[in-house]
Amino acid sequence: MNAKKLLLVIALLAVVILFYQLDLHQWLNLDRIQQSQLQINQWVDQHLLTALSGYFVLYIIVTGLSLPGAVPLSLLAGALFGVVYGTVLVSFASTLGATMAFLVARYLFRDQLQQRFHDTLYRINKGLAKDGIHYLLSLRLIPLIPFAAINLAMGLTRMPARTFYWVSQCGMLPATIIFVNAGTQLAAIESSGDILSPTLLASLCALGLLPLISRSLQQSLSHKKRYKNFQRPDRFDRNIIVIGGGAAGLVSALIGSATKAKVTLIEKDKMGGECLNTGCVPSKALLRTARFIADTKRAKAFGVKQTQIEFEFSDIMDRVHEKIARIAPHDSMERFRSLGVECIAGEAKLLSPWEVSVNGQTLTSRHIILATGSRPRIPDISGIDQVPVLTNENIWQLRELPERLLIIGAGAIGCELGQCFARFGSQVTLMQRGTQILSREDPEIADYVANQLKDDGVEICTGHLPIRFETTETGYQLISQHEGVEVCTPFDHVLVASGREPNLKGLGLENLGIDTSADELPVDRYLQTEYPNILACGDLIGPHRFTHAASHQAWYATVNALFGHLKSFAVDYRMIPYTLYCEPEVARIGLNEKEANQQSIPYEVTRYDLSELDRAITDESARGVVKVLTVPGKDKILGVTIVGDLAAEMLAEFALAMKQGLGLNKVLGTVHAYPTYAEGNKFAAGNWRKAHAPQTVLSWMERYHRWRRG
Repeated sequence: MNAKKLLLVIALLAVVILFYQLDLHQWLNLDRIQQSQLQINQWVDQHLLTALSGYFVLYIIVTGLSLPGAVPLSLLAGALFGVVYGTVLVSFASTLGATMAFLVARYLFRDQLQQRFHDTLYRINKGLAKDGIHYLLSLRLIPLIPFAAINLAMGLTRMPARTFYWVSQCGMLPATIIFVNAGTQLAAIESSGDILSPTLLASLCALGLLPLISRSLQQSLSHKKRYKNFQRPDRFDRNIIVIGGGAAGLVSALIGSATKAKVTLIEKDKMGGECLNTGCVPSKALLRTARFIADTKRAKAFGVKQTQIEFEFSDIMDRVHEKIARIAPHDSMERFRSLGVECIAGEAKLLSPWEVSVNGQTLTSRHIILATGSRPRIPDISGIDQVPVLTNENIWQLRELPERLLIIGAGAIGCELGQCFARFGSQVTLMQRGTQILSREDPEIADYVANQLKDDGVEICTGHLPIRFETTETGYQLISQHEGVEVCTPFDHVLVASGREPNLKGLGLENLGIDTSADELPVDRYLQTEYPNILACGDLIGPHRFTHAASHQAWYATVNALFGHLKSFAVDYRMIPYTLYCEPEVARIGLNEKEANQQSIPYEVTRYDLSELDRAITDESARGVVKVLTVPGKDKILGVTIVGDLAAEMLAEFALAMKQGLGLNKVLGTVHAYPTYAEGNKFAAGNWRKAHAPQTVLSWMERYHRWRRG
């Protein structure tokens, strides 16, 4: 806690202590107010404006400091100012005071609690972002729950202050009216029981449940309204129909079959989806060949005087397709049929929330899981339809190496393929609208990759806005704008790697009233669409378009479909690793500095330079860094970014540690084989330990050892 916060805490404590030391609380109890009612009324009649202002300020102070006395003051408002004016005074004063307490709690304690209980509060904040208004309104309408506790608790969350204010203003109004109205008969009141009878309390509690009940009813009626145009079958042929045979669809089918459900998997193109056929598998095969070629070019670094290498680009592409073919049986219909999954090759179309048409037949299922993946987004640039556009889908059909390759987009696909083609001999230009490649990474991490790409011959053009494509006598050119000046970039082929969009067309979703124009198919935290029995997972819902993220979502979608009537599970995105497989590799899990700053999460950074790692030195790979973000003063891991050779393999240890709640001390205490890259994780943990060594204890140990020496 910084000095300003500490001074504020001391000041607030001093005010509270003074309040009790001077017995001011005695003036805010019901008996004292009743005894002084006549004198107070007379003074108010003579000084009405001063009384209104003073009462308003006093009520704000009492509620803002969470002092006792709000109930007697509310009664006093009715006795002094009547129902109408009293209600207005109390309503605004109580809300302003509550907001003051809310903001003080937020300023003093939220950051510390958010960093200490980040995982727990993450779920709470996510729930409040979605349904916070309903929950707060319910709490405000039930007078059994102390309003002061609500003020302080909500201040520790990420609920916007303006939302807290207006919901509190509305929520506290019924109780305010009751107490102010009762205050008009102040002399006859002996306790709060005279005001809040059991019947009235029950009524207020029922009123408090009304927002939640109305929300549930609204959702139920909305679902019924959507379903009303469709005839639900009396029985179903299947438990689940999975549409799409990519990573998400295959895992969904596998889980369903493993739990003995009757599952049908429909795929209109190639089994394995984008990952097997046009993404992960071919790109990694290509990267390996490019890495081999790059290593031969630096033979002297390995003690080899000279190497000579010859290759045909078509042979390299043949190897890529051979690797796809070798892995394809793992994802084949034959294999999944052997596991008990009914597999159908054809184009599926939804006829109703329970019916799917494929190959002229209609299938019925209790639940449907959409896993149709995504496709490259082609940017709307003038003249793009006149040039040979490559994407990650059709680039694998190339048989000749492009002499000049322009890549639009400097994310994972752009960087990986750009490095490959540059190492094969293409003149590669990597163009990005933003000012940094790998825009989601910390600048220092992106720089490692950018420097290697430049060493490989890639020309990096950041801050370039594409304007139009043109045809020239020698090929094509892109006119872009950079710092207000038009720049001409010649090329033979252009690879578009500027984003993806979901495969939603042709599924019949429009017939069900589901919007297909968004960048992602909307789902709730249980991966349900607007029709609860239709779930979705994988690339078409985002937000992480990775194969492992799709598999992760598939578990939730399938389990919720089969067993959601017993227990539903909200999808958890906190531990999704990200990997970039160019050289050097980038691997990350949890927060990086950029994200922590955007979310105002305090952190400490610990680094270990991989140029000091023995195994990296022997492998001529002595570069990169292990960068760990932790809770300030603690070894709890908030996030890890590793850049260097085998970074993706090194990340697994940190992923396990974060998932199981293990800190850096546990990583440090684990024996790592020597020499390995994984030792870099241990050394990073060691650097954290050194930075947090107990200096006082070490000082006393030094004295002890000196004494032992005599």
